[in-house]
Amino acid sequence: MCLTWDATEADEGRTNVRALEERAGAAAGAGQEAGNTAGSRTSYRPQALLFSFFGGVVHGRDLPPIPAAVFLRLLSRLGVAEAAARATLARMTRRGLLERTRVGRAAHYRLSDEAAELVGKAAVRVESSAPFEHPDGEWTLLSYSMPESRRDLRHRVRAALTWAGFGGLRDGVWIAPGTVDVAAVLADAGLDEVAELAEWFGASPLAGVQVEAFIRRAWPVDRIRERHDAFIHAWWSGPGAEDPLAQITRLGADWLRVLRADPGLPARYLSPDWPADQSAAVYRRCYQGLLPGAERMLDLELGRFRPG
Repeated sequence: MCLTWDATEADEGRTNVRALEERAGAAAGAGQEAGNTAGSRTSYRPQALLFSFFGGVVHGRDLPPIPAAVFLRLLSRLGVAEAAARATLARMTRRGLLERTRVGRAAHYRLSDEAAELVGKAAVRVESSAPFEHPDGEWTLLSYSMPESRRDLRHRVRAALTWAGFGGLRDGVWIAPGTVDVAAVLADAGLDEVAELAEWFGASPLAGVQVEAFIRRAWPVDRIRERHDAFIHAWWSGPGAEDPLAQITRLGADWLRVLRADPGLPARYLSPDWPADQSAAVYRRCYQGLLPGAERMLDLELGRFRPG
């Protein structure tokens, strides 16, 4: 399921990766966080694990609604208590992210159409062979002026722009690598009215502009590097031989965090050993190695026996 997409598709996928994580976080409430692999302090919200599961193993396959027991067993192996797992399924159903049906006395779940569309769009970047690349020299510049009477919107606008990969150059002026569909970003965040207060343009730096300087001013470059390095350290040696379904779910949750942190900063303006390409290669190697076993394991869970 690892596909190659062009840079324009990756820009759209970047926005949807962030929307997917935002939905996962918003649905979390007081949900328990699950532990990572042994020796790691990383923790996950159960919703992020479920989105990773759907995106990594279910997306693109013609599968029936999945019994609650399958989710409970999977989340248990990832460190989530049964009560927290059941609460997560109920919460995501109330929020319209999951649809619940009953088969006899057992509850079965599938993604809602809206959530499935979001997962599909996020997959553009998750599965991209070059998720941190954009057409060279292309940026999106946005400026907005918020009247004093609408200061209630300020935090929501900043949060939406950050999710979409923008960094703040100065008050009211934001920039993102590549081409961002700003109208869609604002609409997805319920901020259509802000479009009347903002202007956005495709932009490219002119001669004399210190691109390295404005990148470091707009984004926490050192923290983004730390996120890449942590992912590489956790997965460099590859996954273990046991439980590919749980491992691919954990891998996807880790990868979504990297994609959320790095909007695709152009490596040529960063250090020569910038780790984005390496982390992408590690993800593809681990995902491709885990996928066949994870699909077989899920098929067995669902009673779908495949030859071989």
